[in-house]
Amino acid sequence: MSLDYVFAQGDGVLIAVFLTLVLMSVATWYLILAGIVLVSGQRKANRRFVEDFWNAREVTEAEQVARQSASPLGRIALAGINGLRHYRDREHARLGDACSTDEFLVRTIRNAMNSENARLQSGLALLASIGSTAPFVGLFGTVWGIYHALLDIAAQGSASMEVVAGPLGEALIATAAGLAAAIPAVLTYNARVRANRVLMDEMDAFAHDLHAFLTTGAGISRQPTSNAPPLRVAAEGA
Repeated sequence: MSLDYVFAQGDGVLIAVFLTLVLMSVATWYLILAGIVLVSGQRKANRRFVEDFWNAREVTEAEQVARQSASPLGRIALAGINGLRHYRDREHARLGDACSTDEFLVRTIRNAMNSENARLQSGLALLASIGSTAPFVGLFGTVWGIYHALLDIAAQGSASMEVVAGPLGEALIATAAGLAAAIPAVLTYNARVRANRVLMDEMDAFAHDLHAFLTTGAGISRQPTSNAPPLRVAAEGA
């Protein structure tokens, strides 16, 4: 029994079921490969960026590092630096009366983190939908195949293997196709959620250090072997 038989002998409903499952499977494997590339690339970029950022000698150099980085931490750092500059440019206007530097930076960094979290969540809803619905789509195909087997039995007046083999084979293929689409989707969803949690923990830790650096001007070195002086933000106040 093969898919060729299904498309040759099956009716429109069964063909639609299998086309749906094929599309679900293709989407799942695309998201698997895209997720591997995304997560591994962001981890490498984060490690590179953290080292370069905290080894920068001044804010302008750190800002340049952030601009050149493709890491989520780089975008968060750039948002924080730009937010501090924006606040200081308008500190004596109405913005300075509305909130403090600390509060403004917290909001700016939090918004940047929310944007990065939204990037990480891309595709998860589709994986969850496929993982939860594909078995039922396959089950529908199974029920439809059994239904056709019963019709053939009634028409032939016999329950011989020759009569029911085709429809029952279609039903079994539908069950297998549903599981083949659902299982990778569920496993990938769980793996992506865990990987995203690790990345968000890294962002949260970096955001605390960045906030402390921007509000106090004291650099936080995460590379103890570095001989570079700590970052200073005094120049930003000029």
